[in-house]
Amino acid sequence: MRKKICAITGTNGYLGGGLKKYFNDKGWDVVEVTRRPQAGARAIRHRFGESLPHQAFLGIDVLIHCAYDFGPVGWNQIHAVNVNGTRNLFRAARTDGVGKIVCISSISAYPGCKSLYGRAKLEIETIAADHRALTIRPGLIYGDKPGGMFGKLITQVRRSRYIPLLGDGAQIQYLLHWEDLARFLEQHASQPSEIFPNILTAANERPWPFKELLEEIGRRVGKTPKFLKLPWKLVWLALKSAETCGLRLSFRSDNLVSLMHQNPFPDFSPNASLGLACRPLDLQKMSI
Repeated sequence: MRKKICAITGTNGYLGGGLKKYFNDKGWDVVEVTRRPQAGARAIRHRFGESLPHQAFLGIDVLIHCAYDFGPVGWNQIHAVNVNGTRNLFRAARTDGVGKIVCISSISAYPGCKSLYGRAKLEIETIAADHRALTIRPGLIYGDKPGGMFGKLITQVRRSRYIPLLGDGAQIQYLLHWEDLARFLEQHASQPSEIFPNILTAANERPWPFKELLEEIGRRVGKTPKFLKLPWKLVWLALKSAETCGLRLSFRSDNLVSLMHQNPFPDFSPNASLGLACRPLDLQKMSI
């Protein structure tokens, strides 16, 4: 009996890299979809937004799409690369007979969202629905070995004397341990049946105000954060001005819009019946 094959985009990212390891450990053959394949790795060479090689997904059972190109800043370019790029990806996968597609969206995507990132993800979700894909809206992703945005928060609390705080720090975050999502996706990929509803919000239901989350991290690393309160619109203007001047920033004005305008009513109600269980945050179990 042949191994099942899972193609994953975005394996250089924190979540995509974790999913690659998890599926490998569960006995799957993993094919990376990446612009820079490593020597000897099983991969599809593809730059997001461009055409895919002919029959690139032939023989692949599952596609998990984690990639998002944060390089484009303006809407037209974001749409051309990320939205149309996803459309091309899913169309090629279905044409080549891929049985299941999973689209990793964002909790920042919801009707009425204000960020360009959220708007792009909403359009991507529509494309996913057209291709019968399961869409996951993850919260802020972390793991026992922190990385990604959560890892940056830990580094900032540990190293900085003062922590910038936007407004009163009441912005709500919902947290997701990446292994909980990996377990759910591997089980879904292994089963013949599809999942409905086809959009799930993946995170623990406990809301974390941003300031409280930073304070909790501080307790874990033995520091009491000192906060420097900043008006978020002024910070947004500074970031936007820098981007207009051509500066490439690790935290952008649109990231700030996403942070300040999160989904006020995320729906976790279908998760339990479908077997998607997301653990509460326990910093004591993390290697920080």
